[in-house]
Amino acid sequence: MFKGVYTALATPMHADGGVDYDALGRLLQAQLNAGVDGLVLLGTTAEAATLSAAEKSEVLQFCMGKIQHRAKVIIGTGTNDTASTVENTRAALAFNPDGVLVVTPYYNKPNPNGLVEHYKRVAALGKPVVMYHIPGRTGLKVPASVLERLLEEVPQIAGIKESDYDMAHVTDTAVKYAYRLDYICGNDDLFPQYLAINASGIISAAANVFAPAFVQIYKLFIQGQTKQSFELFAKLYPLIKACYLETNPTCAKYMLEKIGFGSQHVRLPLGEISAENKQKIDRLLQTADKTLFIH
Repeated sequence: MFKGVYTALATPMHADGGVDYDALGRLLQAQLNAGVDGLVLLGTTAEAATLSAAEKSEVLQFCMGKIQHRAKVIIGTGTNDTASTVENTRAALAFNPDGVLVVTPYYNKPNPNGLVEHYKRVAALGKPVVMYHIPGRTGLKVPASVLERLLEEVPQIAGIKESDYDMAHVTDTAVKYAYRLDYICGNDDLFPQYLAINASGIISAAANVFAPAFVQIYKLFIQGQTKQSFELFAKLYPLIKACYLETNPTCAKYMLEKIGFGSQHVRLPLGEISAENKQKIDRLLQTADKTLFIH
């Protein structure tokens, strides 16, 4: 259902914090031109946690009007509160996405019964659910026994966006479940490893800037040209790492500004990246192969 390259779309902003719809429209078109398979709207990279309900609705209205079924759409609706997550999901359904992305609740550290019920409440609304597992941000690592229960009791979970860096866990999960649902890479810097263990694709923040490269890496791999796929990934790798010199999406938005897609502005509590990291990124961009970038 969710195969290929999905860009976790950033939200370009003006200096006053308002959404820059001109830049957003150009960014969207560049992603479609690059041939991405889908877009994740209102995810972490979109700074959804700092957008009001009205802004989220406006962003979705704008983006869906531009996408017009040319790519699949997953809308991020998860919070650390079940009622709010259900409310967000219900609002998202008005835009008829292909699925919703629901992060495991952060801060609360729900127990197994609570976690299962959380996903049941969202799944009851009828859209395929992509479970977002990112222990580094949420503080919750879902044990194998609980994941098994989740997938048994909530069959509407159609995919897992896996952003754990514990490759033993990742491999165990892929071996058990990658034939039952879409196991989606959530770590840009581990894309080849995930492809090798039967991941269906990637949800990528770095693809905001480098969508053409990610699309080609994926295509080469599924065509059996794994050596060429890895060679392209290796070429892109320093730029991927640079996207995470500071908290996502701060560095990606700085890169987007440098190539003419909006500004580096983010909303508090995120702030401007350091001068040192700007210099590191600038040096990389100056020497990088421009075919890797959106245009």
